[in-house]
Amino acid sequence: MFIPKLFTILPELDRDQLGRDIVSGILVGIVALPLAIAFAIASGVSPEKGLISAVVGGFIISLLGGSRVQIGGPTGAFIVILYGIVEHYGVNGLMIATLMAGVILVIMGVAQFGSLIKFIPYPVIVGFTSGIAVIIFSSQVKDILGLTIARVPADFIDKWAAYAHALPSFSQPSFLIGMAALLIIVFWPKVSKKIPGPLVAIIATTVAVQLLHLQVDTIATRFGEIPSTLPPPAMPSLDFATVKNLIMPATTIAMLGAIEALLSAVVSDGMIGSRHKSNMELIAQGVANIVSPLFGGIPVTGAIARTATNVKNGGRTPIAGIVHAITLLCIMLIFGPWAKLIPMPTLAAILIVVSWNMSEHHVFRQLLKSPRSDVIVLVTTFGLTVLIDLTVAIEVGMLLAVILFMQRMAGMTNVGVVTGELKDEEDKDDPNAIVTRRIPDGVEVFEISGPFFFGAASKFKDAMHIVGKSASIRIIRMRKVLSIDATGLNMIREMLADCKKTHTTLILSGVHVQPLFALQQYGLEEEIGEENIFGNIDDALDRSRQLLGLQKQGRPANFVPSVSREKEPHNPS
Repeated sequence: MFIPKLFTILPELDRDQLGRDIVSGILVGIVALPLAIAFAIASGVSPEKGLISAVVGGFIISLLGGSRVQIGGPTGAFIVILYGIVEHYGVNGLMIATLMAGVILVIMGVAQFGSLIKFIPYPVIVGFTSGIAVIIFSSQVKDILGLTIARVPADFIDKWAAYAHALPSFSQPSFLIGMAALLIIVFWPKVSKKIPGPLVAIIATTVAVQLLHLQVDTIATRFGEIPSTLPPPAMPSLDFATVKNLIMPATTIAMLGAIEALLSAVVSDGMIGSRHKSNMELIAQGVANIVSPLFGGIPVTGAIARTATNVKNGGRTPIAGIVHAITLLCIMLIFGPWAKLIPMPTLAAILIVVSWNMSEHHVFRQLLKSPRSDVIVLVTTFGLTVLIDLTVAIEVGMLLAVILFMQRMAGMTNVGVVTGELKDEEDKDDPNAIVTRRIPDGVEVFEISGPFFFGAASKFKDAMHIVGKSASIRIIRMRKVLSIDATGLNMIREMLADCKKTHTTLILSGVHVQPLFALQQYGLEEEIGEENIFGNIDDALDRSRQLLGLQKQGRPANFVPSVSREKEPHNPS
Protein backbone atom coordinates (compact mmCIF):
# COMPACT_ATOMS: atom_id res chain seq x y z
CA MET A 1 0.00 0.00 0.00
CA PHE A 2 2.81 2.44 0.90
CA ILE A 3 5.29 1.43 -1.80
CA PRO A 4 5.94 4.20 -4.40
CA LYS A 5 4.74 3.42 -7.91
CA LEU A 6 8.23 3.87 -9.33
CA PHE A 7 9.58 0.89 -7.37
CA THR A 8 6.72 -1.40 -8.41
CA ILE A 9 7.12 -0.76 -12.15
CA LEU A 10 10.93 -0.72 -12.47
CA PRO A 11 11.09 -4.47 -13.30
CA GLU A 12 8.80 -3.96 -16.31
CA LEU A 13 10.57 -0.84 -17.65
CA ASP A 14 12.16 -1.43 -21.07
CA ARG A 15 14.58 0.68 -23.10
CA ASP A 16 11.96 1.95 -25.57
CA GLN A 17 9.68 3.18 -22.81
CA LEU A 18 12.61 4.74 -20.98
CA GLY A 19 13.41 6.73 -24.11
CA ARG A 20 9.83 7.94 -24.44
CA ASP A 21 9.78 8.94 -20.77
CA ILE A 22 12.97 10.96 -21.12
CA VAL A 23 11.69 12.83 -24.19
CA SER A 24 8.33 13.48 -22.52
CA GLY A 25 10.03 14.69 -19.34
CA ILE A 26 12.15 17.20 -21.27
CA LEU A 27 9.08 18.57 -23.09
CA VAL A 28 7.05 18.82 -19.89
CA GLY A 29 9.97 20.60 -18.20
CA ILE A 30 9.93 23.22 -20.95
CA VAL A 31 6.15 23.60 -20.55
CA ALA A 32 6.51 23.95 -16.78
CA LEU A 33 9.13 26.71 -16.94
CA PRO A 34 6.90 29.74 -17.62
CA LEU A 35 4.11 28.36 -15.43
CA ALA A 36 6.41 27.94 -12.42
CA ILE A 37 7.65 31.51 -12.75
CA ALA A 38 4.18 32.94 -13.33
CA PHE A 39 2.58 31.09 -10.40
CA ALA A 40 5.32 32.25 -8.04
CA ILE A 41 4.97 35.90 -9.02
CA ALA A 42 1.17 35.75 -8.80
CA SER A 43 1.49 34.21 -5.31
CA GLY A 44 3.44 37.23 -4.11
CA VAL A 45 6.95 35.70 -4.05
CA SER A 46 10.01 36.00 -6.27
CA PRO A 47 10.12 33.98 -9.52
CA GLU A 48 12.96 31.64 -8.54
CA LYS A 49 10.80 30.21 -5.74
CA GLY A 50 8.45 28.82 -8.37
CA LEU A 51 11.35 27.16 -10.18
CA ILE A 52 12.74 25.72 -6.93
CA SER A 53 9.30 24.34 -6.06
CA ALA A 54 8.92 22.69 -9.47
CA VAL A 55 12.40 21.16 -9.24
CA VAL A 56 12.35 19.92 -5.64
CA GLY A 57 8.63 19.21 -5.31
CA GLY A 58 8.28 17.74 -8.80
CA PHE A 59 11.22 15.39 -8.21
CA ILE A 60 9.89 14.08 -4.88
CA ILE A 61 6.31 13.65 -6.13
CA SER A 62 7.51 11.50 -9.03
CA LEU A 63 10.01 9.58 -6.90
CA LEU A 64 7.60 8.71 -4.05
CA GLY A 65 4.15 9.12 -5.64
CA GLY A 66 1.44 6.59 -6.23
CA SER A 67 0.75 7.55 -9.85
CA ARG A 68 2.64 6.42 -12.95
CA VAL A 69 2.47 9.78 -14.76
CA GLN A 70 1.79 12.51 -12.19
CA ILE A 71 3.74 15.75 -12.72
CA GLY A 72 4.10 17.88 -9.61
CA GLY A 73 4.78 21.57 -9.10
CA PRO A 74 3.16 24.87 -8.14
CA THR A 75 -0.36 25.35 -9.54
CA GLY A 76 -2.90 28.10 -9.97
CA ALA A 77 -5.18 26.71 -7.26
CA PHE A 78 -2.74 27.89 -4.58
CA ILE A 79 -2.35 31.47 -5.79
CA VAL A 80 -5.21 33.00 -3.81
CA ILE A 81 -4.40 31.43 -0.46
CA LEU A 82 -0.63 31.94 -0.84
CA TYR A 83 -0.97 35.61 -1.74
CA GLY A 84 -3.08 36.17 1.37
CA ILE A 85 -0.54 34.39 3.61
CA VAL A 86 2.34 36.45 2.20
CA GLU A 87 0.32 39.64 2.72
CA HIS A 88 -0.33 38.89 6.40
CA TYR A 89 2.63 36.78 7.53
CA GLY A 90 5.36 37.37 4.97
CA VAL A 91 7.41 34.79 3.09
CA ASN A 92 8.54 33.15 6.34
CA GLY A 93 4.88 32.59 7.25
CA LEU A 94 4.31 30.99 3.85
CA MET A 95 7.20 28.59 4.44
CA ILE A 96 5.75 27.62 7.82
CA ALA A 97 2.27 27.09 6.34
CA THR A 98 3.73 24.93 3.55
CA LEU A 99 5.59 22.77 6.09
CA MET A 100 2.41 22.38 8.15
CA ALA A 101 0.42 21.46 5.05
CA GLY A 102 3.02 18.83 4.20
CA VAL A 103 2.71 17.27 7.64
CA ILE A 104 -1.10 17.24 7.32
CA LEU A 105 -0.87 15.53 3.92
CA VAL A 106 1.46 12.84 5.27
CA ILE A 107 -0.93 12.20 8.15
CA MET A 108 -3.84 11.98 5.70
CA GLY A 109 -1.95 9.44 3.62
CA VAL A 110 -0.86 7.30 6.57
CA ALA A 111 -4.43 7.39 7.93
CA GLN A 112 -5.61 6.22 4.49
CA PHE A 113 -7.78 9.25 3.81
CA GLY A 114 -7.07 9.06 0.08
CA SER A 115 -10.44 7.53 -0.73
CA LEU A 116 -12.33 10.06 1.43
CA ILE A 117 -11.49 12.98 -0.86
CA LYS A 118 -14.10 11.68 -3.31
CA PHE A 119 -16.82 12.58 -0.81
CA ILE A 120 -16.24 16.31 -1.32
CA PRO A 121 -19.31 17.47 -3.28
CA TYR A 122 -18.68 18.29 -6.92
CA PRO A 123 -20.42 21.72 -6.72
CA VAL A 124 -17.98 22.72 -3.97
CA ILE A 125 -14.98 21.75 -6.13
CA VAL A 126 -16.30 23.56 -9.21
CA GLY A 127 -17.38 26.57 -7.13
CA PHE A 128 -14.01 27.27 -5.56
CA THR A 129 -12.07 26.30 -8.73
CA SER A 130 -14.09 28.77 -10.81
CA GLY A 131 -13.73 31.38 -8.07
CA ILE A 132 -9.96 30.93 -8.05
CA ALA A 133 -9.94 31.36 -11.83
CA VAL A 134 -11.77 34.70 -11.54
CA ILE A 135 -9.34 35.91 -8.87
CA ILE A 136 -6.29 34.85 -10.93
CA PHE A 137 -7.65 36.73 -13.94
CA SER A 138 -8.36 39.85 -11.89
CA SER A 139 -4.86 39.77 -10.40
CA GLN A 140 -3.29 40.00 -13.89
CA VAL A 141 -5.19 43.05 -15.15
CA LYS A 142 -2.53 45.43 -13.78
CA ASP A 143 0.30 43.83 -15.77
CA ILE A 144 -1.64 43.13 -18.96
CA LEU A 145 -2.68 46.81 -19.10
CA GLY A 146 0.60 48.16 -17.73
CA LEU A 147 -1.17 50.13 -14.98
CA THR A 148 0.85 52.05 -12.41
CA ILE A 149 -0.38 50.99 -8.98
CA ALA A 150 1.92 51.11 -5.96
CA ARG A 151 0.08 48.28 -4.18
CA VAL A 152 -2.79 46.25 -5.60
CA PRO A 153 -5.45 45.63 -2.91
CA ALA A 154 -6.10 42.01 -2.00
CA ASP A 155 -9.89 42.46 -1.80
CA PHE A 156 -11.66 41.69 -5.10
CA ILE A 157 -13.90 44.77 -5.17
CA ASP A 158 -11.16 47.12 -3.96
CA LYS A 159 -8.84 45.66 -6.60
CA TRP A 160 -11.17 46.54 -9.46
CA ALA A 161 -11.79 49.97 -7.95
CA ALA A 162 -8.01 50.53 -7.95
CA TYR A 163 -7.84 49.44 -11.60
CA ALA A 164 -10.55 51.90 -12.56
CA HIS A 165 -8.75 54.69 -10.69
CA ALA A 166 -5.42 53.83 -12.39
CA LEU A 167 -6.78 53.59 -15.97
CA PRO A 168 -5.15 56.91 -17.00
CA SER A 169 -1.74 55.19 -16.55
CA PHE A 170 -2.62 52.61 -19.23
CA SER A 171 0.52 51.51 -21.14
CA GLN A 172 0.04 50.77 -24.82
CA PRO A 173 3.36 48.85 -25.21
CA SER A 174 2.50 46.57 -22.26
CA PHE A 175 -0.96 45.93 -23.64
CA LEU A 176 0.38 45.12 -27.12
CA ILE A 177 3.02 42.73 -25.73
CA GLY A 178 0.39 41.06 -23.53
CA MET A 179 -2.06 40.68 -26.41
CA ALA A 180 0.67 39.35 -28.69
CA ALA A 181 1.61 36.74 -26.08
CA LEU A 182 -2.06 35.84 -25.59
CA LEU A 183 -2.63 35.34 -29.31
CA ILE A 184 0.53 33.20 -29.65
CA ILE A 185 -0.53 30.97 -26.75
CA VAL A 186 -4.05 30.52 -28.13
CA PHE A 187 -3.18 29.93 -31.78
CA TRP A 188 0.27 28.32 -31.67
CA PRO A 189 -1.14 24.78 -31.16
CA LYS A 190 -2.51 25.06 -34.73
CA VAL A 191 1.11 25.40 -35.91
CA SER A 192 2.77 22.85 -33.62
CA LYS A 193 1.66 20.84 -30.63
CA LYS A 194 5.16 19.63 -29.82
CA ILE A 195 6.58 23.04 -28.88
CA PRO A 196 4.54 24.67 -26.08
CA GLY A 197 2.84 27.95 -26.92
CA PRO A 198 3.80 29.72 -23.66
CA LEU A 199 7.51 29.08 -24.40
CA VAL A 200 7.15 30.51 -27.91
CA ALA A 201 5.30 33.53 -26.49
CA ILE A 202 8.05 34.15 -23.93
CA ILE A 203 10.85 33.96 -26.50
CA ALA A 204 9.04 36.09 -29.09
CA THR A 205 7.91 38.85 -26.75
CA THR A 206 11.21 38.97 -24.83
CA VAL A 207 13.13 39.42 -28.08
CA ALA A 208 10.64 42.05 -29.27
CA VAL A 209 10.91 44.07 -26.05
CA GLN A 210 14.73 44.00 -26.13
CA LEU A 211 15.12 44.77 -29.85
CA LEU A 212 12.49 47.51 -29.90
CA HIS A 213 13.54 48.93 -26.51
CA LEU A 214 9.94 49.00 -25.34
CA GLN A 215 9.12 50.51 -21.94
CA VAL A 216 7.63 47.35 -20.49
CA ASP A 217 8.08 45.91 -17.00
CA THR A 218 10.19 42.75 -16.90
CA ILE A 219 11.13 40.32 -14.15
CA ALA A 220 14.42 42.23 -13.75
CA THR A 221 12.75 45.62 -13.24
CA ARG A 222 10.28 44.13 -10.75
CA PHE A 223 12.37 41.53 -8.87
CA GLY A 224 15.99 41.97 -9.90
CA GLU A 225 18.28 39.05 -10.69
CA ILE A 226 17.12 35.41 -10.73
CA PRO A 227 19.58 33.17 -8.85
CA SER A 228 21.04 30.42 -11.01
CA THR A 229 21.73 28.02 -8.12
CA LEU A 230 19.68 26.11 -5.58
CA PRO A 231 19.98 27.69 -2.12
CA PRO A 232 21.14 25.54 0.80
CA PRO A 233 18.31 24.06 2.88
CA ALA A 234 17.27 26.06 5.93
CA MET A 235 14.41 25.87 8.43
CA PRO A 236 12.07 28.88 8.59
CA SER A 237 11.96 30.62 11.96
CA LEU A 238 9.09 29.19 13.97
CA ASP A 239 7.02 30.77 16.71
CA PHE A 240 3.91 29.42 18.39
CA ALA A 241 1.69 32.44 17.64
CA THR A 242 2.35 32.26 13.89
CA VAL A 243 1.90 28.49 13.81
CA LYS A 244 -1.43 28.83 15.63
CA ASN A 245 -2.67 31.50 13.20
CA LEU A 246 -1.62 29.43 10.18
CA ILE A 247 -3.47 26.23 11.13
CA MET A 248 -6.51 26.99 8.96
CA PRO A 249 -4.55 28.31 5.93
CA ALA A 250 -2.23 25.28 6.13
CA THR A 251 -5.24 22.96 6.28
CA THR A 252 -6.69 24.70 3.22
CA ILE A 253 -3.40 24.25 1.35
CA ALA A 254 -3.36 20.57 2.29
CA MET A 255 -6.97 20.05 1.20
CA LEU A 256 -6.45 21.88 -2.09
CA GLY A 257 -3.26 19.94 -2.75
CA ALA A 258 -4.93 16.61 -1.97
CA ILE A 259 -7.98 17.35 -4.11
CA GLU A 260 -6.02 18.56 -7.13
CA ALA A 261 -3.43 15.76 -6.91
CA LEU A 262 -5.99 12.99 -6.65
CA LEU A 263 -8.19 14.51 -9.37
CA SER A 264 -5.14 14.67 -11.63
CA ALA A 265 -4.28 11.06 -10.79
CA VAL A 266 -7.83 9.91 -11.57
CA VAL A 267 -7.86 11.79 -14.89
CA SER A 268 -4.48 10.35 -15.90
CA ASP A 269 -5.59 6.84 -14.89
CA GLY A 270 -8.42 7.15 -17.40
CA MET A 271 -5.99 8.29 -20.10
CA ILE A 272 -3.55 5.38 -19.73
CA GLY A 273 -5.77 2.67 -18.25
CA SER A 274 -3.85 2.48 -14.99
CA ARG A 275 -4.71 2.76 -11.31
CA HIS A 276 -2.97 5.01 -8.82
CA LYS A 277 -2.32 4.52 -5.09
CA SER A 278 -4.18 7.42 -3.50
CA ASN A 279 -2.67 7.14 -0.02
CA MET A 280 0.88 6.85 -1.35
CA GLU A 281 0.18 9.88 -3.53
CA LEU A 282 -0.87 11.90 -0.47
CA ILE A 283 2.28 10.88 1.39
CA ALA A 284 4.43 11.93 -1.58
CA GLN A 285 2.63 15.28 -1.78
CA GLY A 286 3.21 15.73 1.94
CA VAL A 287 6.94 14.94 1.79
CA ALA A 288 7.31 17.29 -1.21
CA ASN A 289 5.66 20.12 0.71
CA ILE A 290 7.86 19.48 3.75
CA VAL A 291 11.10 19.56 1.72
CA SER A 292 10.17 22.33 -0.76
CA PRO A 293 10.04 25.21 1.78
CA LEU A 294 13.42 24.13 3.22
CA PHE A 295 14.90 25.35 -0.09
CA GLY A 296 12.64 28.40 -0.20
CA GLY A 297 9.93 26.82 -2.35
CA ILE A 298 6.16 27.22 -2.24
CA PRO A 299 3.41 24.56 -2.03
CA VAL A 300 3.27 21.96 -4.78
CA THR A 301 0.74 19.39 -5.93
CA GLY A 302 -0.14 17.29 -8.95
CA ALA A 303 -0.75 19.51 -11.98
CA ILE A 304 -3.52 18.27 -14.27
CA ALA A 305 -2.42 20.15 -17.41
CA ARG A 306 1.25 19.14 -17.11
CA THR A 307 0.29 15.55 -16.28
CA ALA A 308 -1.92 15.42 -19.39
CA THR A 309 0.95 16.86 -21.44
CA ASN A 310 3.19 14.09 -20.11
CA VAL A 311 0.69 11.41 -21.12
CA LYS A 312 0.19 12.88 -24.60
CA ASN A 313 3.96 12.90 -25.21
CA GLY A 314 4.40 9.24 -24.32
CA GLY A 315 5.27 9.37 -20.62
CA ARG A 316 4.13 6.22 -18.82
CA THR A 317 6.35 5.96 -15.75
CA PRO A 318 7.54 8.30 -12.96
CA ILE A 319 10.86 8.55 -14.82
CA ALA A 320 9.24 11.25 -16.98
CA GLY A 321 8.40 13.34 -13.91
CA ILE A 322 11.94 12.98 -12.56
CA VAL A 323 13.39 14.04 -15.94
CA HIS A 324 11.00 17.02 -15.96
CA ALA A 325 12.44 18.20 -12.63
CA ILE A 326 16.03 17.69 -13.82
CA THR A 327 15.25 19.62 -17.02
CA LEU A 328 13.94 22.56 -15.01
CA LEU A 329 17.03 22.49 -12.83
CA CYS A 330 19.30 22.59 -15.88
CA ILE A 331 17.33 25.49 -17.36
CA MET A 332 17.54 27.33 -14.05
CA LEU A 333 21.30 26.79 -13.74
CA ILE A 334 22.14 27.59 -17.36
CA PHE A 335 19.52 30.08 -18.55
CA GLY A 336 18.59 31.71 -15.24
CA PRO A 337 20.30 35.05 -16.04
CA TRP A 338 18.24 35.41 -19.23
CA ALA A 339 14.94 34.63 -17.52
CA LYS A 340 15.00 38.05 -15.86
CA LEU A 341 14.27 39.62 -19.28
CA ILE A 342 10.82 38.04 -19.56
CA PRO A 343 8.13 40.77 -19.83
CA MET A 344 5.54 40.88 -17.06
CA PRO A 345 2.62 41.26 -19.56
CA THR A 346 3.70 37.94 -21.10
CA LEU A 347 3.46 36.18 -17.75
CA ALA A 348 0.11 37.87 -17.21
CA ALA A 349 -1.10 36.49 -20.56
CA ILE A 350 0.01 32.99 -19.55
CA LEU A 351 -1.94 33.23 -16.29
CA ILE A 352 -5.03 34.59 -18.04
CA VAL A 353 -5.04 31.48 -20.24
CA VAL A 354 -4.53 29.34 -17.13
CA SER A 355 -7.47 31.05 -15.41
CA TRP A 356 -9.68 30.48 -18.45
CA ASN A 357 -8.81 26.78 -18.51
CA MET A 358 -9.35 26.55 -14.74
CA SER A 359 -12.73 28.26 -14.83
CA GLU A 360 -14.56 25.22 -16.22
CA HIS A 361 -17.17 27.65 -17.49
CA HIS A 362 -19.04 24.96 -19.40
CA VAL A 363 -19.26 22.77 -16.28
CA PHE A 364 -20.34 25.77 -14.21
CA ARG A 365 -23.17 26.56 -16.63
CA GLN A 366 -24.22 22.91 -16.68
CA LEU A 367 -24.33 22.74 -12.87
CA LEU A 368 -26.64 25.77 -12.83
CA LYS A 369 -29.26 23.39 -14.29
CA SER A 370 -28.80 20.93 -11.41
CA PRO A 371 -31.20 20.58 -8.44
CA ARG A 372 -31.65 23.81 -6.49
CA SER A 373 -29.62 22.60 -3.49
CA ASP A 374 -26.57 21.96 -5.69
CA VAL A 375 -26.95 25.36 -7.35
CA ILE A 376 -27.04 27.02 -3.91
CA VAL A 377 -23.82 25.24 -2.90
CA LEU A 378 -22.13 26.09 -6.21
CA VAL A 379 -23.03 29.80 -6.20
CA THR A 380 -22.31 30.24 -2.48
CA THR A 381 -18.87 28.62 -2.74
CA PHE A 382 -18.06 30.63 -5.86
CA GLY A 383 -19.22 33.92 -4.34
CA LEU A 384 -17.38 33.42 -1.05
CA THR A 385 -14.18 32.43 -2.88
CA VAL A 386 -14.21 35.60 -4.96
CA LEU A 387 -15.51 38.09 -2.41
CA ILE A 388 -14.41 36.81 1.00
CA ASP A 389 -11.81 34.09 1.39
CA LEU A 390 -11.03 30.65 -0.02
CA THR A 391 -10.86 29.02 3.42
CA VAL A 392 -14.25 30.41 4.38
CA ALA A 393 -15.67 29.35 1.01
CA ILE A 394 -14.62 25.72 1.44
CA GLU A 395 -15.84 25.58 5.06
CA VAL A 396 -19.22 27.16 4.28
CA GLY A 397 -19.59 25.21 1.03
CA MET A 398 -18.98 21.88 2.76
CA LEU A 399 -21.28 22.77 5.67
CA LEU A 400 -24.03 23.94 3.34
CA ALA A 401 -23.69 20.80 1.20
CA VAL A 402 -24.00 18.60 4.29
CA ILE A 403 -27.04 20.49 5.58
CA LEU A 404 -28.81 20.36 2.23
CA PHE A 405 -27.93 16.67 1.86
CA MET A 406 -29.48 15.97 5.26
CA GLN A 407 -32.54 17.94 4.21
CA ARG A 408 -32.87 15.79 1.09
CA MET A 409 -32.41 12.63 3.14
CA ALA A 410 -35.03 13.83 5.62
CA GLY A 411 -37.35 14.44 2.68
CA MET A 412 -36.93 10.81 1.66
CA THR A 413 -38.05 9.62 5.11
CA ASN A 414 -41.82 9.38 5.50
CA VAL A 415 -43.97 8.47 8.46
CA GLY A 416 -47.57 7.53 7.81
CA VAL A 417 -50.61 5.81 9.27
CA VAL A 418 -51.36 2.71 7.24
CA THR A 419 -54.51 1.55 9.00
CA GLY A 420 -58.14 2.58 8.66
CA GLU A 421 -59.05 4.89 5.84
CA LEU A 422 -55.43 5.33 4.69
CA LYS A 423 -54.54 1.69 4.15
CA ASP A 424 -55.69 1.72 0.50
CA GLU A 425 -52.80 4.08 -0.32
CA GLU A 426 -50.38 1.17 -0.15
CA ASP A 427 -49.47 -0.75 -3.25
CA LYS A 428 -51.89 -3.65 -3.39
CA ASP A 429 -49.40 -5.60 -5.50
CA ASP A 430 -47.02 -5.63 -2.53
CA PRO A 431 -47.36 -9.06 -0.86
CA ASN A 432 -46.45 -7.48 2.47
CA ALA A 433 -48.95 -4.60 2.22
CA ILE A 434 -51.26 -4.00 5.17
CA VAL A 435 -54.26 -3.97 2.84
CA THR A 436 -53.79 -7.72 2.40
CA ARG A 437 -53.97 -8.28 6.18
CA ARG A 438 -56.82 -8.00 8.67
CA ILE A 439 -55.96 -5.51 11.39
CA PRO A 440 -57.84 -6.08 14.68
CA ASP A 441 -59.87 -3.26 16.19
CA GLY A 442 -57.83 -1.35 18.73
CA VAL A 443 -54.59 -1.68 16.74
CA GLU A 444 -52.97 1.17 14.80
CA VAL A 445 -50.07 0.67 12.41
CA PHE A 446 -47.48 3.29 11.45
CA GLU A 447 -44.78 2.86 8.84
CA ILE A 448 -41.42 4.66 8.67
CA SER A 449 -39.83 4.73 5.21
CA GLY A 450 -36.19 5.71 4.89
CA PRO A 451 -33.29 6.25 7.29
CA PHE A 452 -34.51 7.24 10.76
CA PHE A 453 -31.96 9.90 11.73
CA PHE A 454 -32.06 13.29 13.41
CA GLY A 455 -33.10 15.05 10.22
CA ALA A 456 -36.25 12.91 9.94
CA ALA A 457 -37.13 12.59 13.63
CA SER A 458 -39.34 15.69 13.60
CA LYS A 459 -41.58 14.09 10.96
CA PHE A 460 -42.10 11.10 13.22
CA LYS A 461 -42.90 13.34 16.20
CA ASP A 462 -45.41 15.36 14.18
CA ALA A 463 -47.11 12.18 12.96
CA MET A 464 -47.48 10.95 16.54
CA HIS A 465 -49.10 14.22 17.62
CA ILE A 466 -51.56 14.20 14.71
CA VAL A 467 -52.91 10.79 15.71
CA GLY A 468 -54.42 12.07 18.94
CA LYS A 469 -55.77 9.42 21.29
CA SER A 470 -53.87 6.17 20.97
CA ALA A 471 -55.34 2.76 20.36
CA SER A 472 -54.62 -0.15 22.69
CA ILE A 473 -51.72 -1.37 20.57
CA ARG A 474 -49.38 0.62 18.31
CA ILE A 475 -47.32 -1.20 15.69
CA ILE A 476 -44.40 0.63 14.07
CA ARG A 477 -43.36 -0.97 10.79
CA MET A 478 -39.61 -0.49 10.17
CA ARG A 479 -39.13 -2.73 7.13
CA LYS A 480 -37.78 0.24 5.11
CA VAL A 481 -35.56 1.60 7.89
CA LEU A 482 -32.05 0.33 7.17
CA SER A 483 -30.33 2.65 9.66
CA ILE A 484 -31.18 4.60 12.79
CA ASP A 485 -29.17 7.09 14.86
CA ALA A 486 -29.29 8.29 18.48
CA THR A 487 -31.98 10.90 17.76
CA GLY A 488 -34.22 8.26 16.19
CA LEU A 489 -33.63 5.95 19.15
CA ASN A 490 -34.45 8.73 21.58
CA MET A 491 -37.63 9.49 19.64
CA ILE A 492 -38.69 5.85 20.03
CA ARG A 493 -37.96 6.10 23.76
CA GLU A 494 -40.13 9.23 24.05
CA MET A 495 -42.93 7.49 22.14
CA LEU A 496 -42.60 4.48 24.46
CA ALA A 497 -42.97 6.78 27.47
CA ASP A 498 -46.12 8.33 25.93
CA CYS A 499 -47.49 4.84 25.23
CA LYS A 500 -47.00 3.85 28.85
CA LYS A 501 -48.94 6.90 29.99
CA THR A 502 -51.92 5.92 27.82
CA HIS A 503 -51.51 2.19 28.58
CA THR A 504 -50.70 1.48 24.94
CA THR A 505 -48.44 -1.44 24.02
CA LEU A 506 -45.70 -0.65 21.51
CA ILE A 507 -44.71 -3.30 18.94
CA LEU A 508 -41.92 -2.97 16.37
CA SER A 509 -42.15 -4.86 13.08
CA GLY A 510 -39.67 -5.55 10.27
CA VAL A 511 -36.63 -4.52 12.29
CA HIS A 512 -33.39 -4.86 10.30
CA VAL A 513 -30.02 -5.85 11.71
CA GLN A 514 -28.53 -2.36 12.25
CA PRO A 515 -31.63 -0.91 13.96
CA LEU A 516 -31.99 -4.08 16.05
CA PHE A 517 -28.38 -3.87 17.22
CA ALA A 518 -28.84 -0.14 17.98
CA LEU A 519 -31.96 -0.90 20.03
CA GLN A 520 -29.98 -3.45 22.05
CA GLN A 521 -27.07 -1.09 22.62
CA TYR A 522 -29.39 1.76 23.63
CA GLY A 523 -31.27 -0.45 26.09
CA LEU A 524 -34.55 -0.09 24.20
CA GLU A 525 -34.94 -3.78 23.42
CA GLU A 526 -35.31 -4.45 27.13
CA GLU A 527 -37.66 -1.49 27.68
CA ILE A 528 -39.94 -2.41 24.77
CA GLY A 529 -39.65 -6.09 25.53
CA GLU A 530 -37.98 -8.67 23.34
CA GLU A 531 -41.38 -10.31 22.89
CA ASN A 532 -42.64 -7.13 21.18
CA ILE A 533 -39.93 -6.81 18.49
CA PHE A 534 -40.48 -8.80 15.29
CA GLY A 535 -38.94 -9.39 11.91
CA ASN A 536 -42.24 -9.31 9.96
CA ILE A 537 -45.74 -7.85 10.14
CA ASP A 538 -47.56 -11.18 10.44
CA ASP A 539 -45.85 -12.05 13.72
CA ALA A 540 -46.47 -8.52 14.98
CA LEU A 541 -50.21 -8.79 14.19
CA ASP A 542 -50.39 -12.21 15.87
CA ARG A 543 -48.80 -10.70 18.95
CA SER A 544 -51.33 -7.86 18.92
CA ARG A 545 -54.23 -10.38 18.81
CA GLN A 546 -52.76 -12.20 21.78
CA LEU A 547 -52.46 -8.94 23.71
CA LEU A 548 -56.04 -7.96 22.89
CA GLY A 549 -57.17 -11.37 24.11
CA LEU A 550 -55.24 -10.93 27.34
CA GLN A 551 -56.77 -7.48 27.84
CA LYS A 552 -60.30 -8.98 27.56
CA GLN A 553 -59.33 -11.62 30.12
CA GLY A 554 -57.84 -8.98 32.41
CA ARG A 555 -54.40 -10.61 32.35
CA PRO A 556 -51.00 -8.86 32.12
CA ALA A 557 -49.55 -8.26 28.69
CA ASN A 558 -46.58 -10.58 29.29
CA PHE A 559 -48.72 -13.58 30.30
CA VAL A 560 -48.24 -15.27 26.92
CA PRO A 561 -44.48 -15.36 26.48
CA SER A 562 -44.12 -15.52 22.75
CA VAL A 563 -45.45 -15.95 19.27
CA SER A 564 -43.76 -18.04 16.60
CA ARG A 565 -41.08 -15.55 15.54
CA GLU A 566 -37.39 -14.99 14.90
CA LYS A 567 -35.29 -12.46 16.78
CA GLU A 568 -33.48 -11.37 13.63
CA PRO A 569 -35.46 -10.57 10.46
CA HIS A 570 -35.37 -13.22 7.81
CA ASN A 571 -37.78 -11.54 5.40
CA PRO A 572 -38.51 -8.07 6.87
CA SER A 573 -41.95 -6.79 6.02
